[in-house]
Order: sequence, then C-alpha cells, then structure tokens
Amino acid sequence: MAEDTVPGPAGYAEWVADLKDRIRHARLRAGLAVNRELVLLYWQVGAEILERQDRRGWGARVIDRLAADLRREFPGVTGWSARNLKYMRAFAAAWPDRDFVQGVLAQLPWWHQIALLEKVGDAEARRWYARAAIQHGWSRNVLVHQIESRLHVRQGRAATNFQRTLPAVESDLAEQIFKDPYHFDFLGLGDAARERELERGLLDHLKTFLIELGMGFAFVGSQHPLRVGGQEFYLDLLFYHLDLRRFVVIDLKMGVLSGFGAS
Repeated sequence: MAEDTVPGPAGYAEWVADLKDRIRHARLRAGLAVNRELVLLYWQVGAEILERQDRRGWGARVIDRLAADLRREFPGVTGWSARNLKYMRAFAAAWPDRDFVQGVLAQLPWWHQIALLEKVGDAEARRWYARAAIQHGWSRNVLVHQIESRLHVRQGRAATNFQRTLPAVESDLAEQIFKDPYHFDFLGLGDAARERELERGLLDHLKTFLIELGMGFAFVGSQHPLRVGGQEFYLDLLFYHLDLRRFVVIDLKMGVLSGFGAS
C-alpha cells in the first residue's frame, strides 16, 4: 500500500493543511520582499545616475557604459540594459521622496512602475493610480486600461441622488464607486445599435465590462425577473456590490436621455 494512502495519526490532516497554508504565505511574503528590495535598488541606482549627471556633469553615454559593465559582471541577471537604467533614472526623477517609494511604491512590481512613468504625466494623478493599483490589486494590463480610460477623472462624477437617499457613510462610498462617463468602446457598436445588441455585447465581453465598472461588482444575471405590485419586470443587468452590500440594476438605453437629473 502506498504510504500517502495510509491514514495519518489523529490531527495529522489538520496540521498538514495548516503547514501548507503557512508555506504559501511565506512564499508570498518572500516574493513581496524581493520585489520591495528590487524597486528600492532601482530607485537608488536611478538617483545616483541623476546625481552624477546633474552635479558632476557626466554625459548621457555613462548609462551605456554602466549597462555594459553590469551585464559583464552579472551575465545571468536581467534588468541591467541601458533602456532599463534610463527607466531607473526617470523613476527616481518622478519620485524624489524616498519615504513614499519605500512605503508605497515598493508594493508594486517594476513593470507597474514603468506603466506609471510612461502613461501618466501628472504627479498627483500618478500617485492616485499607484495607490489604487495597490488597493485593488490591479494587474499591469488593468492598470494601463484604467489610466488610458482616465479613471481618476471619471471616478465619482456621475449625477446621482445618493446624498438624499442613502446614509452619509454609504452615500460617500457610492459616490466614489460610480463614474461618468463609462467607456464601452471595446464593444465596437455603431450608432444604430439597439439596447439588446448593447446587452449582448456587454455579456460577450463580461470580463472587460467588469473591469470598466470597477472593483466590487459581482454579476448576478441579465433579464432578471422582478415582481412589483403584481407586475413582472425584467432587469437588463443585475449586479451586487460587495462594499455597498446592495444590488445594482443597470437599465440599458441607446441614445440621449431626456430630462435626466440627480432626482
């Protein structure tokens, strides 16, 4: 009989399950620690390149020479190309506050840092996206999508009646969740499309749709039946929001809504 099929002593299964969980967490912490050290090292290298170029008058070609020297010394280690060294210099220039780099940015992988450098020119907006990426655990692709769709501008701008209809704490949270406008360019629908085509398109691209909606939305169903006062209605799209702890109904309309306000 194979050894792994023999029942273990009392409490063995629980102990192994706990041990596996601790190993997974330790590996995750180790990965985060390695990333933190790498980001800090890259920032230090970038800051030292800046200092030597600005104060000592070293020319731009020093980066090419440094890249060649480091790759010779560490032939199996990636990250020491001239291009990446230039990113390190730009990284240090964009984030002069070492405490912010160590306390916040070191939680993001290096490729997230490059996306922030390449895609966001404004310092405050860059800070906003960095914190949001950490808070929501965005992948690099999701981060780029949110930047390119200007999420920081759209977040919390939708016209609503939340202030009058929800308790203060919940209304503030709800205000921040909804955007204005939402972008559904990924559907590729023309101006003549109808509501059913819009619904089918959103369902066919549900993953991208959920990314555009934002964190916390769970899809419940489409054309969900609802009976009110003896009448049956069908909700186009029904979601549940985990933070609001409320259902969110989306009624799809094509064209301009007349008479819409925050009532």
